[in-house]
Amino acid sequence: SMMRNNSVIRTAVREMGKQRHADSRWLSFSQLSTTSTPEDYLKGTTTHFGFEEVLVNQKEEKVKDVFRSVADNYDVMNDFMSGGLHRLWKDELLNMTGVRSIASALRSSSHSHKEEQSEEAGHLLSILDVAGGTGDVAFRFLEAASCPERAKSSGKDEIAITVCDINSDMLRVGEKRARERYGNAVMDKSQAIRFKEGNAQTLPFDDNSFDIYTIAFGLRNVTDVDMALRDAHRVLKPGGRFLCLEFSHVTNPVFASVYDQYSFNVIPALGEIVANDRSSYQYLVESIRKFCNQEELKARLEANGFVGCKYTNMTGGIVAVHEGWKAL
Repeated sequence: SMMRNNSVIRTAVREMGKQRHADSRWLSFSQLSTTSTPEDYLKGTTTHFGFEEVLVNQKEEKVKDVFRSVADNYDVMNDFMSGGLHRLWKDELLNMTGVRSIASALRSSSHSHKEEQSEEAGHLLSILDVAGGTGDVAFRFLEAASCPERAKSSGKDEIAITVCDINSDMLRVGEKRARERYGNAVMDKSQAIRFKEGNAQTLPFDDNSFDIYTIAFGLRNVTDVDMALRDAHRVLKPGGRFLCLEFSHVTNPVFASVYDQYSFNVIPALGEIVANDRSSYQYLVESIRKFCNQEELKARLEANGFVGCKYTNMTGGIVAVHEGWKAL
């Protein structure tokens, strides 16, 4: 019932609040521990789609259907699913990339060496945001790197952000929002941002193309996570950095039980009210429970070629940012 759901929401938000106060900036860093090599993410002909067992070759289409269904309400539902915290988590992801400082340094240095710059010099900073169709993360990069401001001048921007998503409906929403929010120049003139359809497991980009690769709330929906990590490694330049923001496993047992109540009782009900779509949100909740825990995902990064891997828990482990580097 809705009354029971409301009290669960209040309790969950109260617990989230306590968790935030208990840990300034809601962060706790893990040590760079060494872990054993994990088993392959895919074993045999079936895999999980939420709590359902499906054939490996069916999962991609089923996930596409979910995001086709939620595309227009996706950002509103993220607010409900996280009590608005997804905005803070994405802000923290932006801070962790250092894009604001990097862009500022690059812009001032490119300004002073303008006459030496040739068109062939390529971009000074290339960022790829995978599974980011609606632009939520990419727009943070765009603003932090002052791309809308730069678009007022002539020529192509030295900083380029590429949004890649498997779902054309999500990309449609993102592209529309980019034009509404920043005008056409950032896409058509300075080309600071572009939207590209593609699969995280077989990205439509050359080897060694990007300085930074981010994926927020997307990795758990990929059919073969190992394959996606290998391809992330492939498209990064040597010295490039991978960052994944994803729902993870809550560390405190009391908090975990409140979070479970909220997830399974409230989120599907909200999906029904806001988007008239209980089943998609039921899947999103279940997919979180089926995904790797913090240590396992870190081990997968290492097994697929990344170095210097670590993770940062936020809000008691509801989400974590995993990061790794492509060796020089």
